[in-house]
Amino acid sequence: MGFSLSSKITLLLLLVLLCFLNINICLGARKLNSRYQPPPMLLTYHNGNLLEGTLPVSILWYGKFTPSQKSIVADFFLSLSTSKKQRGLLSSKTPSVSQWWKNIQTYMKKAEKKETQIVLSKQISDEKCSLGKTLSKSQISELTQKVNSEPGSITLVLTAQDVAVEGFCMSNCGFHGSNKKKDSAFIWVGNSVTQCPGQCAWPFHQPIYGPQSSPLGAPNGDVGLDGMVVNIASLLAGTVTNPFGNGYFQGSAGAPLEASSACPGIYGTGAYPGYAGKLLVDTATGASYNAQGANGSKYLLPAVFDPSTSSCSTMV
Repeated sequence: MGFSLSSKITLLLLLVLLCFLNINICLGARKLNSRYQPPPMLLTYHNGNLLEGTLPVSILWYGKFTPSQKSIVADFFLSLSTSKKQRGLLSSKTPSVSQWWKNIQTYMKKAEKKETQIVLSKQISDEKCSLGKTLSKSQISELTQKVNSEPGSITLVLTAQDVAVEGFCMSNCGFHGSNKKKDSAFIWVGNSVTQCPGQCAWPFHQPIYGPQSSPLGAPNGDVGLDGMVVNIASLLAGTVTNPFGNGYFQGSAGAPLEASSACPGIYGTGAYPGYAGKLLVDTATGASYNAQGANGSKYLLPAVFDPSTSSCSTMV
């Protein structure tokens, strides 16, 4: 059956209209897709107690550490302070360790808590390893009792390179826990230089898995201790903002993403898996760092999740 001229014109107009509508439908879908942004990651405050105000930190050195190794860690804690008494020890150069710590104060402010002022308290050595050189997680908690820290404090247990701890290298490089009765917390970090530097001292050692790149120079010339500082800093941020499991975190309370663990492997701008990001380099030693501290010290510190911008904040 044939079509009249008017019918053909009508059909043609309908086809053009359908094509026009299809184009707009497709363009509309593309436009919606281009506007879509994945929801930002949020660290929710679960209304629990945080470690606010003056916060004493005691250190238990378990195993043999040299005086220079101890000073690397001690200077890091001194560098966190913003008190007038210790300000003379701090570096006036930027970026600084104390600036890094201001990220944590953002969490305290949002929760309407006092700013947290770190004070380095007592240091105790257990060179003979009184509980042996193979420790369970429960023994780490037992070791904290040797320090007899005051309520509302943190005890830091650091184990030497020849001490094995349950889960070390296999599932973690350190952890934090608490004693709710004393309203206090503890952190454990191990020296991984002879056990698993590719896991717990990256980026100062080539990674065991993933993209392979040349390791960075350790800012204090000690792969093991500089790696420990990275883990101490990350766990300190998590401990202060989530000491009892009901502070700031995302995900499961049993395996939470915390202030720093939410930004793994990020140290400078442009970081991606296998690349720590753009960092400062010491022209004398070739070492990489992103923060300066007390007594001329330099450190590489992990990024901290900024709750005000919902992004990982780096020093450089």
